[in-house]
Parts: sequence; C-alpha cells; structure tokens
Amino acid sequence: MKLFVGLGNPGAKYAGNRHNIGFMALERIAADHGFTPWRKAFQGEVSEGRLGREKVILLKPATFMNLSGQSVRAAVDFYRIDLADITVFHDELDLAPGKLRVKQGGGHAGHNGLRSIHAHLGEAYGRVRLGIGHPGHKDAVAHYVLSDFSKADQGWLDDLLRGISDGAVALAEGDGQKFMNAVSLRTAPPRSSGGTASAGPAAGPPGRKLPPEPKPAPKPEPEPDARSAMQKLMDRFR
Repeated sequence: MKLFVGLGNPGAKYAGNRHNIGFMALERIAADHGFTPWRKAFQGEVSEGRLGREKVILLKPATFMNLSGQSVRAAVDFYRIDLADITVFHDELDLAPGKLRVKQGGGHAGHNGLRSIHAHLGEAYGRVRLGIGHPGHKDAVAHYVLSDFSKADQGWLDDLLRGISDGAVALAEGDGQKFMNAVSLRTAPPRSSGGTASAGPAAGPPGRKLPPEPKPAPKPEPEPDARSAMQKLMDRFR
C-alpha cells in the first residue's frame, strides 16, 4: 500500500492558490483513475483506489499547511505505512513553473508543510516537488504562494497535472524516472523532426568557416570567322 499526500490549505478561499498545487495533483489523479469519492478522515480528506498493482490512499490534510504532519501521522499510524511508501506532493519555489522533481528524503528547505511532517515522522519519505517559480524577493513569498495562479499559468499548470496523472502508475510502482518521463511528454513534448530543408547553404560546425563556393568555369572564346566578305553576304540571304 502507498500513501500519496497533497499539501495545501482547506476551503474554497485557498483552492486556487499556488500553495495548493499538491491538492490539485491528487484531485487530478483521483478523477482520472476512478478513485472513491473523497471522505473525511485523519483530520483531512481521503480517497482510495488502485494505480497499477498498488493500492493507493490519497490524503489531503485539512489542518492547514503548518500542521500537515498531524494528519499524515494519523493516516500512517492507522494503515501502518512505511516512510518509504509515502510520497508528498508540494509546491516548490526553487523550481521554474511547470518543472517537477522527485526526491527521497532530505531537508524541508523551509517549507512549512514539510517541516510539520518532519516533526512527526522524520525525513525519510518521498516528495514530488512541483515548481511554481519564485517572486524574486523573500519578502514577497507569503503573498505569492497564497495568491491564485494567474490566467497565464493555466496552460502549463494543466499540462503538469495531466502529466502527473499519466505517470501516476509508474510513481506508485516505484519507477520515478518513468514517472518524470510521462510528465515531460506533457510539459515538453519532443519536436517533430520533419520539415523542409533550407534552400540556403548548409551551416558548418560552430566556429568553422565553410570553404568558398567554386567559381563558374569561364566561357570559351568564340573561334574567329574565316569566311570572306562575299561568303558572309551570300550566307545572310540564304
């Protein structure tokens, strides 16, 4: 059994916040993979289902971000889940919008939700770090994360959530690289190799000059006309 935890703040007021992208990821997985309706449990909301061979519990703590560890600890104690089988989805300021990284263990980097989970469980659980970008100054962080995603963000955000859902089975089965590849196919699809070749000269390797194009061969000189004046006049009237 695996436990996927999405971090965020409860209530409609916060639903569209950047800080709630962890909730959004779990909601997309639940909707796309036929999980049970959300129900209240463990000081949060829970949905259950299967991803490939694995039974998965989805948990959205309703304790507010700073107390997320209370909810996670209650679920872990009930299901007797090992830390290695827990994955926490959370917003990440240090990644560009739409970028994603998978990490096992490590510090909380000042994230209040992770800090709370660390306090209750330690640091050996997995994380999916969901890039939201940085506002540029630390004093603007609180307002930034508690503000809604803008209309301009909706394109990459939808691609990211679709990719997370596409790769959810691989993540549940422990294949982090396959999971990230599935996300990448949504957020950075490969470019087509087709297209018409340029009609101009081919470019050489960087820093190397191409040899000059060969000059056209000179036209041969016309042979002198050996006809007499009378022959020229007769040929003209033929």
